[in-house]
Parts: sequence; structure tokens; C-alpha cells
Amino acid sequence: MKISTRVRGALVLAGAVAMVASTSGVAGASSLTGHYDKAAAKLVPSVYKKVVLQVATDATYAPDEYMNGNTMVGFDVDLMKAIATTLGLRYKENNVTFDNIIIGIKGGHYQIGNSSFTVNKSREKQVNFVDYFQAGEGVYAKASSKIAFTGLKSFCGLTVAVETGTVEQTDAQSVAKTCPATKKATVLSFSTQTEANVAVSSGHAQVGFLDSQIADYVVAQSHGAFKSVGHAVNVAPYGIATPKTPAGYALARAIDAALKVLVANGTYHAILVKYGVQAGAIPASKMVLNGATS
Repeated sequence: MKISTRVRGALVLAGAVAMVASTSGVAGASSLTGHYDKAAAKLVPSVYKKVVLQVATDATYAPDEYMNGNTMVGFDVDLMKAIATTLGLRYKENNVTFDNIIIGIKGGHYQIGNSSFTVNKSREKQVNFVDYFQAGEGVYAKASSKIAFTGLKSFCGLTVAVETGTVEQTDAQSVAKTCPATKKATVLSFSTQTEANVAVSSGHAQVGFLDSQIADYVVAQSHGAFKSVGHAVNVAPYGIATPKTPAGYALARAIDAALKVLVANGTYHAILVKYGVQAGAIPASKMVLNGATS
């Protein structure tokens, strides 16, 4: 898992970057918000129709989800708005530390987890996932770095910064166990992606390891301070999470239907283009429920 122009100068180097929330050059507002769809809305279980659904999102992962002042923005955030419009749902965004989202869904605090979740079997045992995007894992370093990245084994001998609870944390820790004693890898885990980026900018870590489009964005917004290293690896789908209950499964089916409506009417594409992440788009045929393969 898991930064449109958040803050300039030193904060950018710290990874607290954000997009200037401008939609200039983007199609009109209607193409970004979607429209109510009666057939998709019928799939929403009655228990969720008259309540305000609680959505959990870790807003430190731009351009997917981040804070612009006091407002949560990003492509996942806009997509959630469009899904809610399509299904006629009311909801509230909650800024939650990433590794607490699935815990919160299982505990009944949130009905939806919308935070660049890489779908895998381990997570799918705990929550339902509706696939809606795909991303790989990327690496970045200081512009002056001589480090080469050709695969996860390249982490041997390096200090790697990751966000706690992410697939990158798991993958980095797994490869670290295979490194020779003479070339150990150190994995530094942080509660937010912003803190992980600080570790790289301050020199406490040599590389940052995160989702590929996020890594590209961190580099693009660093004004030359960072560079991408190597190419994305382990491309996998993202999923929107719901509770592993009958009502949660029905809600996931409704979200899946809404996503396919948004693909058909162009809203999905317009939202991804707005944030420059259209390379991760998937067709409606690949928007599946609980389809983890690894």
C-alpha cells in the first residue's frame, strides 16, 4: 500500500506533499461525481440505507488520499464520493492510521475501508475486497544516491523506510530474513507514510518503499531532491474493503456494481485522470469481489 501539492519547501522533502486542489483542464463537475443508479442502489442492504456509513482512510498517501488543509482529498476520496452518489448513500470519512483500518472494520467501527489496500489472501480472510485499481511497489532515494534496485534482494545491505501495516513492510521484512549476515537489511516502519518519507529525506533510511504511483508522486513533488530507483515490482490490484458479514458482503456487491456504472459513464476515468493515475485503471471485467490470487 501506500503522497497534489501539499506543502512546499522542507515539508516536501519530509514527504508531506500534496496536490494543489485544482481541477483546471478536467471535464465538468458532473463527470467527477457520478449519478444515482437505481439498479445498483437496490443492491445496498437495508441496514445501511438509512445510516451514515463510516469510511476509514489513511490520508497520508497522496495522490490517492491526503489532507489539503482540513479537507481530505485524492483519487480514492473522489471515487468514494462517486460511489456514494451512485448508490444514494450517506457517509463520513475518517482519517485513520493504516494498520488500524482492518482492525476497525472487524470491530464494527467502520463499514468501508478505502485506502489503497493491496488485495491479498491474508487480508481477504478478514474483510471483503472489491478490486478497482492496480499498482506495483516502487522505490525512491535521494537524488545523489548511487543505489540500484533490480528486485527485493537489492534491499540487502540497505536501510528501508516503510509504512506500518503495508504490503511493502511485509515484503521488505521477508527479504531481510534472507540477506546474508554480512549484508543485512534494516527495515524501519512508521505509522504514516509522511514519517517514512522524513526518514529518507533526513538520511535515516537510504530508500523509501511504497506503492509505485505514490513513489513516483513523491519524486515528482520533491523538486529534484528524490529520484525513482529501478522499476515497479509485484503489480497487484487495490480493493475497497467491507466487513466479513452478510450485510458487508452485500455492500461489497453494491460497491462493485457502482464501480462498473462509473466505468461505463466515464466518471471512473475522469477521476483517475484528474490525479494523474490513469495508468492504474482496470476494466470493469477485472473489478471482482474477493478475487485475491496470492
